[in-house]
Amino acid sequence: MMSSPDSSRHTANRLAREKSPYLLQHAHNPVDWYPWGAEAFEKARREKKPILVSIGYSTCHWCHVMERESFEDPKTAALMNKYFVNIKVDREEMPDVDATYMTAVQAMTGGGGWPLNVFLTPDLKPFYGGTYFPPKAGYGRSSWIELLERIHQIWTEKPEELEKSADQLTNAIRGYAAIPAGNALLTPEVFQKCESHFAGSYDRVHGGFGGAPKFPRPAVFYFLTRRFAKTGKSETLAMTTHTLRQIARGGIYDQLGGGFARYSVDERWLVPHFEKMLYDNAQLVVALVEAHQLTGDDFFSGVARETLDYVKREMTHPDGGFYSAEDADSEGVEGKFYVWSKHEIDQILGPEKAAIFDDYFGVTEHGNFEDFPASAAGGHGANILHQTSSLPEIAQKHKKTAGQISEILGESAQKLFEVRARRVHPHLDDKILTSWNGLMISAFARASQALDDPALAQAGARAAKFIEAKLYDPKTRQLRHRWRDGESDRQSFQTDYAFLIQGLLDLYEATFDPHWLAWAIDLNETQTRLFYDSANGGFFMTPEDKEHQLVRLKDDTDNAEPSGNSVALLNLIRLSHLTGREELRAMAEKTFGLFAGRLIQGPFILPEMVAAYFYWLEKPAQIIIAGDRQSPQTRELLRVVNRRFIPFKTLIVVDEEARPALSKIQPFLGTLKPIGGKPAAYVCENFACKLPTFDAKKLDELLRPLSPKKASSSGGEP
Repeated sequence: MMSSPDSSRHTANRLAREKSPYLLQHAHNPVDWYPWGAEAFEKARREKKPILVSIGYSTCHWCHVMERESFEDPKTAALMNKYFVNIKVDREEMPDVDATYMTAVQAMTGGGGWPLNVFLTPDLKPFYGGTYFPPKAGYGRSSWIELLERIHQIWTEKPEELEKSADQLTNAIRGYAAIPAGNALLTPEVFQKCESHFAGSYDRVHGGFGGAPKFPRPAVFYFLTRRFAKTGKSETLAMTTHTLRQIARGGIYDQLGGGFARYSVDERWLVPHFEKMLYDNAQLVVALVEAHQLTGDDFFSGVARETLDYVKREMTHPDGGFYSAEDADSEGVEGKFYVWSKHEIDQILGPEKAAIFDDYFGVTEHGNFEDFPASAAGGHGANILHQTSSLPEIAQKHKKTAGQISEILGESAQKLFEVRARRVHPHLDDKILTSWNGLMISAFARASQALDDPALAQAGARAAKFIEAKLYDPKTRQLRHRWRDGESDRQSFQTDYAFLIQGLLDLYEATFDPHWLAWAIDLNETQTRLFYDSANGGFFMTPEDKEHQLVRLKDDTDNAEPSGNSVALLNLIRLSHLTGREELRAMAEKTFGLFAGRLIQGPFILPEMVAAYFYWLEKPAQIIIAGDRQSPQTRELLRVVNRRFIPFKTLIVVDEEARPALSKIQPFLGTLKPIGGKPAAYVCENFACKLPTFDAKKLDELLRPLSPKKASSSGGEP
């Protein structure tokens, strides 16, 4: 936990009974915190006090800062307890609450972030809010104590002003939530508009889009790779491959242990906020394996493997589920676990190997992390490892072969990794979220296919089994959102269904276990029942009967995580092609109609949904292999399929074990059989198939029109 060592002097508050690691971090604050719920709301109504909702997550650096500065301060806590009913919310456990009040703060201030601090009336209507507030005014931010005093004064003397503001803001949120299903007609022009936007903001030197701070946004890569598949323009692919190469060489990537941090504070991807989130790493793995398929460059597959190795090592429950995040801070200092002084590296590696390592990873006496406290670095400069040179450059400088340099770097990195492992590790947020596990199941499954490594699919299958055992009720056919410490809790959200369905579809195409396909179909039916808007199209974030919701939102932005509606659309289209069920296409069509206006106006807000529209317009190939899924001949045919980037397809294996289950899903599948005892590949469209083949070379010829030509590894990069 990130609370200060002396915080235990305070009596535990109500948060001590919670499971959320974020709430538990605040369980010994002198603030009289409540969890979100009826007890707090009733107190506010009874005492006629405003509510302060403070929203964050356990690996949020500025959340820790505000806790140390304000929430652990007895004088500040006394004001909060006297004037407000104080509620702590873990945004990862309650994304709907976070989305509602983030929308309010963005409407008020034009920006947002965490910690998110919002003031509400007792009936949960927001009237003021912001993000981080310092204990003393500065840098254009109000003092937290002054803000508390001012809001209390207005609430006491002019409550009608705050009530009026609350009504206006609530009406604005409700207006935003009511996405009008207009008369806009979605056309392929949206593809060019989306691409042009990203081309216009693309950083041709450092990769990424826009200036600092820079966030990897995998939904953009998802769109660009599919745009390239249609146009073949090398510049389109380069926006993805160059960016992925730059972030993998940068400090935002953990050069010793694998895995990506949340974002970079600079334009060069050098200095990250060091927290590692499961959802970032899951989506970036998918982008990396697609880059590998498109270019054949093992650089991308290598980084994908390292990232998945990190997840297996540091982010996996013994029973298979994936944890949520690792913190940026350790011992109260951001990045302390990750940075190195030149002095320390020289001592561990010795002068000759250290000189090579330092040259390759940009290590200097002065260091490159200027904001790192000198005391925490032992008086030396702090270095964030990042790749500054190529192997041939280092080989030439040190008069060795590239192979020798590679071996020295590998041995050196392993030594430093072992030393680092003995440091105090950052806090691990060990709650297991259904939605984020769905994303990581996809990552393991997609990597297993592209890299021809069945063991990766098995890691994804273990996580799926964990979710099925711990977070799914077969009686109600409903998911739960969060599991931690032996307990599943929190009503599920639409993203739990959408992301897990996607993960199960990907897992099926990696393992061909029909159980995962059947469960995906079943979950899609539950998702429709709980979240689908049959009148207007689209999916709500929450069920209709969820308590204490001010407004029922529809997720409509592909941000750090893709929109639940974008992923649901992709799932509906895939499932319609797998099952032949026309009602799924009708739901997708209605949802595209709902979002058409927003896509036409600003498609770059929803790039993954634009990619779903690609899929909608296509007639995807159904690639079906009839034969024992474990036989060498079947595996060879699958390798031919999986080494290609074929974004608009479904992939099915029909063997005797799976035939009965697949026949129930789509009777046509039961009719396909091996030829002369040999596994046969069928390439079909709308379940009308070309002549089957059991020859890998012939199958490769049949697939050639479905995938773009291999691009060079540079792909037009600068």
